[in-house]
Amino acid sequence: MHDAISSERVGTPALGVMTSKFVDAAELMARVLGMPDYKFAIIEHPVSSATDAELEARARVTLEAIEELVIVS
Repeated sequence: MHDAISSERVGTPALGVMTSKFVDAAELMARVLGMPDYKFAIIEHPVSSATDAELEARARVTLEAIEELVIVS
């Protein structure tokens, strides 16, 4: 979240992606960094123990969310 917001501040478009377990932490970081309404994509947790098929399915869902955020923004 920090990197995405820092990039946005210097004019480089960015989008954060967090796992579902860290949504609260991401929202807190956005508030701390002064961008409480910063939108980010969420991928289902966990990713490290997911199978390739599970990761592919999660990535597809997350990509759809990213596309919506980019189109809306």
